Amino acid sequence: MKFLKIFFLFLYTLSFSQNGFEISHPKKAVIPFKLINNLVFIPLNINGVDLTFLLDSGVNETILFSLDNKEINFNEVEKIKFSGLGESMDIEGLKSEKNIVSIGKDYKDSQHMLFIILDESINFSSHVGIPVNGIIGYHFFKNHPIEINFTTKKITVYNDEKTVNKRQKRFTEFPMTIEGNKPYLMAEVEMTDKKVPSKMLVDLGNSDAVWLFPKVIEDFEYNRPNIEDYLGRGFNGDIFGKRSRIHSLSLGKFNFKQPLTAMPDEYSIQNLKIVPNRKGSIGSDILRRFTVIFNYPDKKLFLKKNQNYNDPFQFNSSGLDIQQDGMTWEKDMVVIETKKTLRGLDGTPISESPEKFQYNFVLKPKFTVAGCRKDSPCYVAGIRKNDQLISIDKKTVGDMSMQKINDYFKEDDGKKIFIQVEREDQILNFIITLQDPIPYQNAN
Repeated sequence: MKFLKIFFLFLYTLSFSQNGFEISHPKKAVIPFKLINNLVFIPLNINGVDLTFLLDSGVNETILFSLDNKEINFNEVEKIKFSGLGESMDIEGLKSEKNIVSIGKDYKDSQHMLFIILDESINFSSHVGIPVNGIIGYHFFKNHPIEINFTTKKITVYNDEKTVNKRQKRFTEFPMTIEGNKPYLMAEVEMTDKKVPSKMLVDLGNSDAVWLFPKVIEDFEYNRPNIEDYLGRGFNGDIFGKRSRIHSLSLGKFNFKQPLTAMPDEYSIQNLKIVPNRKGSIGSDILRRFTVIFNYPDKKLFLKKNQNYNDPFQFNSSGLDIQQDGMTWEKDMVVIETKKTLRGLDGTPISESPEKFQYNFVLKPKFTVAGCRKDSPCYVAGIRKNDQLISIDKKTVGDMSMQKINDYFKEDDGKKIFIQVEREDQILNFIITLQDPIPYQNAN
């Protein structure tokens, strides 16, 4: 049996190179993940320390930016500088080689290279609601077909060619190129009334549906209405631009009407190395509508509709940007009722009286307003940056997740939401009326 297993792995190496992550199981490795705001977070162990990483097909290397007071011994460290999406220039970091990285019990790389960011501001844990320690990209995907099931929240890494080929027959196949260690495919982008074949990055680490780069698209015109907005944070700083909706995005037979589209300004992408003919990105608000197989070795992408396929493209219509601002102790009152029976001299029960016990203190998340877009419903209502969130629709936010809070702000137009905040030791109450600032409008 041992000989057969070694022989099998040798044959498999001929079709899937093993310079990087290897699977100890003969057929597949299964990895559970958390899905928050369309993003995939996986458990990852570096040199014996458990961490949480964002899985991002749009990055080349494995990047660590937070340790949450954990200690890790890194191997073969040297200083470097690198750049990425954002407005500022190069940032300093460290490169560490020959680290042992495990993902689940069956997926492991004993010679993994890490890039460590020294800038503490590069951390989006507060906007996700869970501790996030870093990002892993190309090296997770490069050796094996990777299936991401957004419904079951499980990743399957295949180690058997027969098994994956049988599985892929149930999917729609797309040719994919790997350039700069990132995946690209062709999509049809219809801004108003004309479909234009467009080369797009398949970007699992982008929570939006579509990104387009106006600077590299000939005769680009912004659809109306559109708004100026904060789009996120890259390695080099904040990313700003416009948000709007385009008429449609098509991937072969799959067509999406009026998807939300972000368009970063030229300052935010000035340090980004764009591969030839790339027009933008397809993000996770598209990908989560499928079960997806990334097959880097064969340079193919496979898609199969899931139950999310027809979900509307919803926008945070409140204008609020909420972040988790640590944890706080709160008093939770728990009532336990026990029945105490009173008996007469002869032992006969004559009455029952309840006894109540109240306790205790629990650690709960604290949320604050990181921003309120000008002229948005939250701004008109009077909510401002740094307000501490207390309740939404009379429900304490300490009992909510970041995902749950954000879901409140993606309801239909006209929905009224009651929000209570604390500002400078004062409790303030507001009512915001949701209004989508970028409804799609047909061109005149």
